[in-house]
Amino acid sequence: DNERPVYVSDTIFSEDIPVVGSDSKILRPYTDTEVTIVKNYYDYQGNAESQIESILYHENTYLQNSRISYGGKDNFDVVAILDGKVVSVKEDSLLGKIVELEHSNGMISVYQSLSEVIVAEGDSITGGAKIGTSGTNNIAKDLGSHLDFELIIKGETVNPESYYDKSVSEI
Repeated sequence: DNERPVYVSDTIFSEDIPVVGSDSKILRPYTDTEVTIVKNYYDYQGNAESQIESILYHENTYLQNSRISYGGKDNFDVVAILDGKVVSVKEDSLLGKIVELEHSNGMISVYQSLSEVIVAEGDSITGGAKIGTSGTNNIAKDLGSHLDFELIIKGETVNPESYYDKSVSEI
């Protein structure tokens, strides 16, 4: 049996988005236990009271909050909810510093109102790794230091609170 071994010359790694295992749990975008919700996500199917509490008011305009605002503590660490790739880092005059992560399962997580960003476009990131620090923005100045967090699944903005601690395979 003179079979010769076959050697692999290509790498198994790629520059694409890291694969998220189906048993990976979706983490909260912060680790500090003192952090709480300071402005809710606007749920179209929610009750009137919760909808009223999730309205933003900016320059004489009422806006439905498509994100959740977390705060209650100054300058807390903001972390990635899952493994992913940093697809955008930018600064917006209304929303502050923004980091957008893309995950291989059709999810996009967006972190807004950051005072400090420690990742760069193109970085691969592990779930739970720090991406920045909470800060302020010009839309919700009254919230003080906070994180505005948005979760997009298959092109639709969803309430992140409905997804934490779920495995990726459940989505």
